[in-house]
Amino acid sequence: MRKIISFFIGCFFVSFTNFAQEDIVTSVDEIESEVVLNWSENYKKALKQSKKENKPILIYFTGSDWCGPCQVLDRDLFHTEKFKAFSEKSLVLLEVDLPRRVDLLPTNKLKENYYLKSKYNVTSFPTLIVINDKEKIIGQRKGVILTEYYYPFFESVINKY
Repeated sequence: MRKIISFFIGCFFVSFTNFAQEDIVTSVDEIESEVVLNWSENYKKALKQSKKENKPILIYFTGSDWCGPCQVLDRDLFHTEKFKAFSEKSLVLLEVDLPRRVDLLPTNKLKENYYLKSKYNVTSFPTLIVINDKEKIIGQRKGVILTEYYYPFFESVINKY
């Protein structure tokens, strides 16, 4: 009986180590080439920056640690050189993250994010809302679409601004 139990325990450990997660980053080059966007620290600063620079605010509602479509949008749209160049010229960026693991954000940021979710009646993720400096919604997209379809949306919203 002990041999059978030992056998199953051994099989468990072998299979456990074989299916362990691998590191996502495979080289130093990947770390250096990651695109870093200039997200505003909070809502009030984004409003001030919007008014000062005469740009609309793109509010990105995400669940960074649980929302699969958000992670796809993050990777395929926000972490590209094309979006970085476009946003620096045309948008103020504000990320509103609502993670399940509340320890990922400071308490004051979580409170602000839940306030904004309520204020803009966000019920699905990801949601992109574009507002002006007077807090009026001038464009909105929910869910994930092909990356190239976001740019005409952004252009139309910027033209309304």
